Amino acid sequence: MRVTPLALPEVLLIEPRVARDDRGWFYESWSRERFGQHGLIDAFVQDNVSRSRRGVLRGLHLQHPYGQGKLVSVLHGEVFDVAVDVRRGSPTFGRWCGAPLRAEDGRQLFIPVGFAHGFLVTSDEAVVAYKVTERYHPESEITVAWNDDAIGIEWPLDGAPVVSARDAAAPRLAELGERLPPFDAAAIGLFGDAAEVRA
Repeated sequence: MRVTPLALPEVLLIEPRVARDDRGWFYESWSRERFGQHGLIDAFVQDNVSRSRRGVLRGLHLQHPYGQGKLVSVLHGEVFDVAVDVRRGSPTFGRWCGAPLRAEDGRQLFIPVGFAHGFLVTSDEAVVAYKVTERYHPESEITVAWNDDAIGIEWPLDGAPVVSARDAAAPRLAELGERLPPFDAAAIGLFGDAAEVRA
């Protein structure tokens, strides 16, 4: 398994070893022992699954308080997955990073607490699964505009995306102010050191 930080070093791309033969493929999507070797403690409390068609864009979502760390996987199809640092006072506040995730390669994205998450479906349909470190608290949910020019996410769009009414009406990052989580330089993420590690 290879774990690599993206442009925002707290956001980690996880690439498992995939066993392939003429029957298909197999990989471990979660192992307490193997992920623990990379500093990922067993802190997940809930698994979520969504199914979406091509062009659906979900996000940008987070919770505060009751922040959620997320381990995102694609079980079928392909998405472009994105994280945005929305921690007030962070040196990378308002910056984003993203990666394509495909079912057949098993790549996953770990998105820590304090980051907004979203994805765009780039295949005919996609089934996305994500493990979260905190249960859903609807009263603490925050939505950030997916097309906020101040963030400038380069979505691989082919026409207008399909978004929910809530996501279409989401405020810009600058409008959220004190609702956003604060940056804590002393906080320890689930993965500890973000340096690239291999096993």
